[in-house]
Amino acid sequence: MKRKLLAMVLTLAIGATMIAGCGEKAETPAPSASSTETSVETSTEASTEETEATEEATGLLAKIKESGKIVVGTASGYPPYEFVDITSADQAIIGVDIELAKAIAEELGVTLEVQDMSFSALLAAIPAGKVDVAIAGVAPTDERKETMDFSDSYLFAEQSVIIRKEDAEKYKVLSDFEGATLAAQMSTTQEKLVQELLPENPLASLEKVPDCILELKNGKVAGVVVESIVGQQYILADDTLQFAEANFDRKKESAIVIAKGNEDLVAILNSVIKANQDAGNFEKWVMEYSQIVADNAK
Repeated sequence: MKRKLLAMVLTLAIGATMIAGCGEKAETPAPSASSTETSVETSTEASTEETEATEEATGLLAKIKESGKIVVGTASGYPPYEFVDITSADQAIIGVDIELAKAIAEELGVTLEVQDMSFSALLAAIPAGKVDVAIAGVAPTDERKETMDFSDSYLFAEQSVIIRKEDAEKYKVLSDFEGATLAAQMSTTQEKLVQELLPENPLASLEKVPDCILELKNGKVAGVVVESIVGQQYILADDTLQFAEANFDRKKESAIVIAKGNEDLVAILNSVIKANQDAGNFEKWVMEYSQIVADNAK
């Protein structure tokens, strides 16, 4: 009887020890291969996010945000795109392009600084880094794309010729201008157009469109090659001028100029352009500033 009782006690003791051992193992499991892999993947993802954040903080966009301002280069004397407001005390530069520049600065949350210069100097200022972007009715030509990048186009215009009304019967077709002296703003697509389609014509390349118009009114040139959006301002302001029936069968687009390698900033510029196109703001700005120019000229 005692032997049976002793055997039962030993059996119960051994069972209790085994149960206690199983409990300790369940509380401290060894790490599995899958949990280790998850940890490595999480670490890699975090590292990638940090790298991407560093990349986003570089380039022209980062410089603009760090400085708190965007420097926009333009070339006044090209209404309604940009021109001097002669009625303002500070002779401010105003126009369609300045409204676009304001919208960009607002989107970026920075202040706007406008630098006025000649058109030829403006195109050189972009690759030289003297301005952040150029907004001056610039056409995105293949030649220019070799050294600088462009946003989407925001305005489109015909290529026309302004003449004196007294010469209206002389210039019915483009060939009527053969041999005649024409004027165009220096370094513009209009200058290139005359050189390409009327290579034998004498060409007066001047710094600003008003200089070209003055040459026309003084009888020194037969016509001024301009885009229609610009030309209509001078016709509204001066009833001795008009568009010739003859014109260049080309369209002119305008886009923002920016140094190469700034895709993140270009994407923001494009979004601002699209938003204002969808809202009809470009048409409104063209009409508004066209009227201001006409009123100031009277």
